[in-house]
Amino acid sequence: MADVIIRQATVDDVDDIYEIERLCFSEPWSRDSMVYELSENPRAFYIAAELDGKVVGYAGLWWIGDEGHITNVAVRPGYRNRHIGNGIIQVLIDFTVQEGIMHHTLEVRRSNDPAINLYEKFGFVVEGVRKEYYANNKEDALIMWRHQE
Repeated sequence: MADVIIRQATVDDVDDIYEIERLCFSEPWSRDSMVYELSENPRAFYIAAELDGKVVGYAGLWWIGDEGHITNVAVRPGYRNRHIGNGIIQVLIDFTVQEGIMHHTLEVRRSNDPAINLYEKFGFVVEGVRKEYYANNKEDALIMWRHQE
């Protein structure tokens, strides 16, 4: 099996990223939103994890001053538990810190223990709660932050 390649995503990846988005999230972003993120949003930065020529995961971030607001992290079902999510987060943080981002933040469902555990490995801590953030089931979102020293 080939190694996972983690690279900057482009608009050519939109169909794969949108498919992963639909498979992974109960309230997926629209394809048009993904096209905008990958081609027009000057604050957006996306990376893709590719295995054997297929995009199997991705992450997005909005660059706001010295903060990186992580918008999406997803790994295609069937490719989980292979440390792909770990690699995506590592590359995203390493690159953006090198470019001047000193603080990273994200929201995660309170019940999403695998994601919370992954983020905690990278130094994210819960600093707040958005009550009933998710419209489909009124679940709270944990607001997690990571501050570069």
